[in-house]
Amino acid sequence: MLWFLIVGIIIGWLSGLLVQGRGMGIITDMVVGIVGAMIGGFLAGELGIRIAGFFGALAMSVIGAVIFLMVLRAVATSGRRA
Repeated sequence: MLWFLIVGIIIGWLSGLLVQGRGMGIITDMVVGIVGAMIGGFLAGELGIRIAGFFGALAMSVIGAVIFLMVLRAVATSGRRA
């Protein structure tokens, strides 16, 4: 369980850097990383992508977290326009 939290923090931090240019805090990074891993795993399964090894899973998790952050940003931005 501790390993998942540590990897979640790293994934959230990396995706925060890619989308926003900075991390978002340890708790938010952890949540984004865990949700991103779930989204990435789901997308990989739906697209028929086989994830091989730790680095493949890490890459797919980062992709899922980036997608998650982009959707959150789009929803937050559309709420400000209204």
